[in-house]
Amino acid sequence: MSENHKSDFRKSCIKKLKFVSRFTKNYKDKKIVNEIYKTICKLKKENVLLYIPLDLEVDVYPLIKRLRREKRVQVFVPYMEGLSFKAVKYRLPLKTKKFGIKEPNNSFSSRKIDLAIVPAVGIDGANKRIGFGKGMYDRFFYNLNYKPTILFTQRKLCKTTEILSDKYDIKADIIISS
Repeated sequence: MSENHKSDFRKSCIKKLKFVSRFTKNYKDKKIVNEIYKTICKLKKENVLLYIPLDLEVDVYPLIKRLRREKRVQVFVPYMEGLSFKAVKYRLPLKTKKFGIKEPNNSFSSRKIDLAIVPAVGIDGANKRIGFGKGMYDRFFYNLNYKPTILFTQRKLCKTTEILSDKYDIKADIIISS
């Protein structure tokens, strides 16, 4: 599939996400976060990669706070390194970095991620992620020598039946959206 078609789909999904009203945004995020929490409990995951949300992404801050408070799950978030990132333990304070992304200080962790919660702009017919186009998540998962369970989340489902992804694009095991 042409990169142009993938780019057009990405743009249309971003447009949809921008038009979710503030009221429904909060309601949808709460509902989605609840479903993600139930999934983590059901699957008995202990080391979870989450993300620091951008405006168009599901606000997972309440989930991060809950998981840290309960202390049953270790929470990791991306720490950008070059064209990819590494998973670091979530801790405050957060600093705003490239692309307006917030992240904690750099730290080392040898823990394997059991479950990765990944924000998606769009999802193609192969259940593969269409992101913002930087490829950071694809590179991160490609460089792992194991495969965690991957859960995509979107505030408003933007999915096509067409195959727009490349072979290196990451695929969801679970999709949670409103």
